[in-house]
Amino acid sequence: MTDTTQGQPATRGSTLPHFVSQKPFDPYDVERLNPALEKIYMASQWRMMWLRFRRHKVAIFCGIVLLAMYGAILCVEFLAPYGQHSRNVDYIYTPPQDVHWFHEGEFVGPFVYALDYRLDMEDLQRIYTEKTDDPRPIRFFCKGDSYKFWNLIEADSHLVCPPDAETPFFLLGSDRLGRDMLSRILYGMRISLTIGLFGVAVSFFLGIVFGGLAGYYGGWVDDLLQRTIEVLRSIPHLPLWLALAAILPVHWSPMLVFFGITIILGLIDWTGLARAVRSRLLSLREEDFCVAAQLMGAKPSRIIFRHLMPSFMSHLIASATLAIPSMILGETALSFLGLGIRPPITSWGVLLNEAQNINVVALYPWLMLPIVPVIVVVLAFNFLGDGLRDAADPYR
Repeated sequence: MTDTTQGQPATRGSTLPHFVSQKPFDPYDVERLNPALEKIYMASQWRMMWLRFRRHKVAIFCGIVLLAMYGAILCVEFLAPYGQHSRNVDYIYTPPQDVHWFHEGEFVGPFVYALDYRLDMEDLQRIYTEKTDDPRPIRFFCKGDSYKFWNLIEADSHLVCPPDAETPFFLLGSDRLGRDMLSRILYGMRISLTIGLFGVAVSFFLGIVFGGLAGYYGGWVDDLLQRTIEVLRSIPHLPLWLALAAILPVHWSPMLVFFGITIILGLIDWTGLARAVRSRLLSLREEDFCVAAQLMGAKPSRIIFRHLMPSFMSHLIASATLAIPSMILGETALSFLGLGIRPPITSWGVLLNEAQNINVVALYPWLMLPIVPVIVVVLAFNFLGDGLRDAADPYR
């Protein structure tokens, strides 16, 4: 009940009685929200995006997978059983070893059997067999091959190590030089994943700058940039990649080649983002907040990057997650063809370059294992991008 004051009884010619509330006016009194609903109806734009995104279970799982992989590249040296260039010439083309837990009915823990091999003169390959009477326990948090952590700290600690110096531990097999495939895949992950981030950074810088100029100014600036974009998009990407990658000098160090490939991928992939930015700015520049900023004397750069860009930042984030896979696939394709990253730097494309010969693949199929993390990363980024796009869409 509200505190009210009733008027006098009505007489002939007088006004009807009415009730007057003495309480202070509260605009939220009609639709008072409980704390649970207030978190939703009073949430910010980023909060609403998170509430929608966390309902996308597949995207959440893919995000966790990607976080784990990008976290692993920070300590690859510790996670890898062997050093990046460690070789065991006595065990070349060793197939993946099985990890056992029980020996003759007795629990031993994770171990592998010692290996013996013979030469198959018909197929010209080594045939490895396990010595089932000789179990060798796997070591954890142990001392192994020395390395320089981030080229700064000398260390030799590993998460997992082979049983001893004579017994190999090749969980994913070895290559033609006796190098552990698991260790090389982990080291290659650092290059293949970071090249996607650097490539997207270059692509986003160019796309936002040129797309922002075209959408904000319009006129001849828009016409010039749009014709340039149309010319670039009319050129097939793969031949353009090959031509630009072939220009890189042969005497460049592997690190310079890495940055060169990154810039090449970024220079090619910015056109689609530039068009998306342009179309959004053409519509947003006529909004009241943009006109008000212009009347207050704000510079075009401040209007574009402070007022217009945040209005569709969610779209840019979703575009980034969908652009990174194309960068990774581009580097893998160039390195596979021998025009991208070159040894001694290791990437997934460099590892797949060794599996070009169909005879090698038929005899040693585990050399194709580097394609598995490529598929996992590309699918994870695509599902994560779908979840971010749905969460950022205000009309869903």
